[in-house]
Amino acid sequence: MIADELKRLHELHQAGALTDAEFEQAKAKILSSSTAQSTVNLNKGASTAGDGSFASELNMLRRSRTDRWVGGVCGGLGKVSGVDSWVWRLVFALFTFTFGFGAVIYLLLWIFVPEE
Repeated sequence: MIADELKRLHELHQAGALTDAEFEQAKAKILSSSTAQSTVNLNKGASTAGDGSFASELNMLRRSRTDRWVGGVCGGLGKVSGVDSWVWRLVFALFTFTFGFGAVIYLLLWIFVPEE
């Protein structure tokens, strides 16, 4: 992930392992490769701008047909976010038992999110 690479570069720079010029050069290289990758995604017909924003990820959200227990919402969230679907199931269960609105959110997502 780009953020992890930039964080590691910053740590190396702070530790003195990289000079200012080396840090800027490596940072530019990572950012330019990110831009090139997002351009490739756009050319393949991706529906996002490649910026990883919440809105673009939300547009990619689809209920899973394969990774589902009830409606496939957690499987779809897992694919989009990169977090395992069992974690999403746990989050919905905790929100249901703790605050009482986890099931309502799940039902709304089940209704409004299209199936893949």
